[in-house]
Amino acid sequence: MSKTGKNTLLVVDDTPENIDVLRGILGADYAIKIANNGPLALKIAAEQPPDLILLDVMMPGMDGYEVCRQLKGNEATRHIPIIFVTARGEVADETLGFELGAADYIIKPVSPPIVCARVRAHLALSDQRHYLEQLVAERTGELERNNRQLEETHLVMLQQLGRAADYRDNETGKHIVRVGNFSKLLGLASGFLESQAERLMYASMMHDIGKIGIPDHILLKPGKLTDEEFDVIKKHPGIGAEIIGEHDAEVLKMAKLIALGHHEKWNGQGYPYGLSGTDIPIVARIVAIADVFDALTCVRPYKTAWPLEKALELIAKSAGEHFDPNLVQLFLEAEAEVRRIATEYSDVASESEENNGIPA
Repeated sequence: MSKTGKNTLLVVDDTPENIDVLRGILGADYAIKIANNGPLALKIAAEQPPDLILLDVMMPGMDGYEVCRQLKGNEATRHIPIIFVTARGEVADETLGFELGAADYIIKPVSPPIVCARVRAHLALSDQRHYLEQLVAERTGELERNNRQLEETHLVMLQQLGRAADYRDNETGKHIVRVGNFSKLLGLASGFLESQAERLMYASMMHDIGKIGIPDHILLKPGKLTDEEFDVIKKHPGIGAEIIGEHDAEVLKMAKLIALGHHEKWNGQGYPYGLSGTDIPIVARIVAIADVFDALTCVRPYKTAWPLEKALELIAKSAGEHFDPNLVQLFLEAEAEVRRIATEYSDVASESEENNGIPA
């Protein structure tokens, strides 16, 4: 659109008489730009894209077909409607033009009413297309914003549900915060994309949700559990998987795998199914390390907190038995970051820090 408010047309033809004819037909209603060769037409279209191009086919050097091909291959100009104006009226010529992306064909010598009608029609179609594209972009943006808000709500709920279970045997509820951050750290180290590691962090919050179904006199028992009591404890992965249920959301699918598999062991001596090695989902193998390490280093009803050095030593000794040895190596190599997370989200942190443990 020109400064005068008129649509801008680019007329491309190597013959001055043809240009004068089209200028005479269209000049009163449109702002006209002129190019007498293909390269100049491409330059004008790239610098100040017109609303429509009237393009001659038979020009020396770069013909109209090549001009059309390059315009349609350029993201900045591909949307511009192109009408071929040519003396070549063979079916094959028209077919080639349409295949290259032309909007229409006008045969020389031109008829003024036909030229005006075709130009008006294709400008109207172009305007309608732009309107629809803008509408789609606006609606798509609105849907994306709504989806983000919904996802954020789901993640906050995951965090709070995880904390509800964690508060059963951990007074601060900070265990899931540290496990989430350890899991994300180990996920990134093992090759997860940032988005996957972020999802793992949130999914890990639900690893012990099944503890909701364990009686307090067993869960909070300060002494050693009997075999019968431990059998009850071993039910919490299955309870957790049932609580999470079946969902299409990837984070919940991952949470279910973690809840069910984080007590499996690399050597097959874990529970509930006795899976071993890589039969255990990698997300569960990651959370197993994060969960045990943090459980060792914090106070529980049945134990005092271990020093970080002693906990790291146990993780290292358990490689190939309890834990995936490759993941253990990655965890140990990230010791500095592990220590930072343990310190930053310690149980003695302030309440305001606790509320910000995992970003919502």
